[in-house]
Amino acid sequence: MRSSFVPLFLLALPFLEIAGFIVVGGKIGVLATLGLVILSIFLGVFLLRLQGFGLIQRIREETAAGRTPKRELVHGVMLVFAAFLLIIPGFITDIIGLLLFIPAVRDIGWRFISDRVVVVSSGARGSSQPGSTRIKDRVIELDPEDYSSKPDPDSPWNPKQ
Repeated sequence: MRSSFVPLFLLALPFLEIAGFIVVGGKIGVLATLGLVILSIFLGVFLLRLQGFGLIQRIREETAAGRTPKRELVHGVMLVFAAFLLIIPGFITDIIGLLLFIPAVRDIGWRFISDRVVVVSSGARGSSQPGSTRIKDRVIELDPEDYSSKPDPDSPWNPKQ
């Protein structure tokens, strides 16, 4: 039942944004409204860079500790979505985007979707991380008799004489 409101909200969002522009433009003026829109674009790019580097560091720490960085990956997706919302012109999307930059709000979102998130990881080859094992079944060892650089007379790839 909750998901039935999402398409309705997405259809109504452009009209709500236009109404927001009219209301804000009527209160503070057209140039100030345009200045706020441009400021939100720069703020979105700046916050994405600032939060993104810290998030990458936390993902590395979780991976180095041998844990799956599920929470950090979901927070990263939320940060990218928040920056995208700030870059889109409009005040409602800016408010939602700014709220998603707050870690407590992202934690609330994480609680709703944490049981649905599955991270599939394949072990790194030759990794020296604790708990990682090297797969020895994929190594094929050959003796010198098993290979040679001489042409095989029985090969179907040899030209017919």
